[in-house]
Amino acid sequence: MIIALDVYYYPHNAKVVGVAFEQWEADTPLAVYTEVVETVTEYIPGEFYKRELPCLLALLRLTDLSGVSCIIIDGYVHLAEDRPGLGAYLYAALEEKIPVIGVAKTAFHGENPKVIPVKRGESQNPLRVTAIGMETETAATCIQKMAGEHRIPTLLKLLDQYTKSEKNV
Repeated sequence: MIIALDVYYYPHNAKVVGVAFEQWEADTPLAVYTEVVETVTEYIPGEFYKRELPCLLALLRLTDLSGVSCIIIDGYVHLAEDRPGLGAYLYAALEEKIPVIGVAKTAFHGENPKVIPVKRGESQNPLRVTAIGMETETAATCIQKMAGEHRIPTLLKLLDQYTKSEKNV
C-alpha cells in the first residue's frame, strides 16, 4: 500500500489526511484517513518540518504501517545537497523503514541536484520530486505514471481537496 499525506492549517489546529492506494496507476483511493491535531507549533522559516512532522506522525499512528510500501508527502525530502527537508525527517522518524517521496509544486530557492523535475499532462511547470529510501529516478517514474491527465496526479489532487475540506475539523 502507498499512502499520500498532506496537512492543512487552521488558526488553532491542523487537519491531516492520508489517501491510501495499492498501485501507482490507481485513480480511486483504497482508504482515506483523517486526523485533527489540536496543538500545532508556529511556522519557522527554514524549519517547516518542526511544524508539519508531528502532524504527519499523528496520522500515521492511526494506520497499520506494516503494509505501507511508500509514503508521498507534499514537499521536499531534501532541500539541498546537504540539507534535509520534511521527507528526510519523516524517514528518520519511521526508523528508515518506509521510503518517502517528496512531490513539491514550487521550487525551493537555490539549486538542488537531488530534485528530478517531472512534467505531466500539458503543463510545462514540473513537479519537483525528491526521495529517500529509494532511488530518486524510480520515485520520479512512479509519480509520472500516477493516474490523471493533468500536472497533479488524480489522487494527489483528491488528497488536497480532502485536506482543505472543512469536514472533520
